[in-house]
Amino acid sequence: MKHAAEQESSYISSSEIGRKAGVPGAQVRKDLLCFKAKGRPSVGFHVLTLRKDLERYLGLEHSRSVALVGAGNLGKALAQFPGFAQYGMKITLLLDKDPQKIGSVIGGLEIKGMDVLPLIAKEKRLKIGIITTPASEAQLVAEQMVAAGIISIWNFTPTRLSLPEDVFIRYEDLSAGLALLSQKAAEFERNHNHE
Repeated sequence: MKHAAEQESSYISSSEIGRKAGVPGAQVRKDLLCFKAKGRPSVGFHVLTLRKDLERYLGLEHSRSVALVGAGNLGKALAQFPGFAQYGMKITLLLDKDPQKIGSVIGGLEIKGMDVLPLIAKEKRLKIGIITTPASEAQLVAEQMVAAGIISIWNFTPTRLSLPEDVFIRYEDLSAGLALLSQKAAEFERNHNHE
């Protein structure tokens, strides 16, 4: 949508969206019905209206502050990643329990201790948190996030969190992802060794 808006296209068809996204146009039409997007038969969807509708549906019409707990290598990389901005996300709070890290600056953010989470989460109205701690600390950190009002958690540890049902958790197990790539590479090798 962003690309279509930049190209100054007035309308875009579901087939064209599908072609650019690599999915069938019929699937695009079904998905757009979820938030009642209005298209015109044989014309398509008004690009700017559809973009605004999508941003509203995805919660991207306002920028969102994010808390990140765990200032190790992965946490540092995420804290400095510029790509979140295109989705209106900005890591504004970087926390760690290690006294050696507290006070250091990463990506323009001073690392703070966990004790400030409740106050700053309330001040900045934080609703999203990222966990990049050791697995053994993830459950406690998640509970502290929820107690501070965070309702969506992106968990980069292999720990399965036990939290209230209304808390959304996205698991990102890097080891499992790498294992899947290994399996696909092995499958490719098996299929191409016979040639």
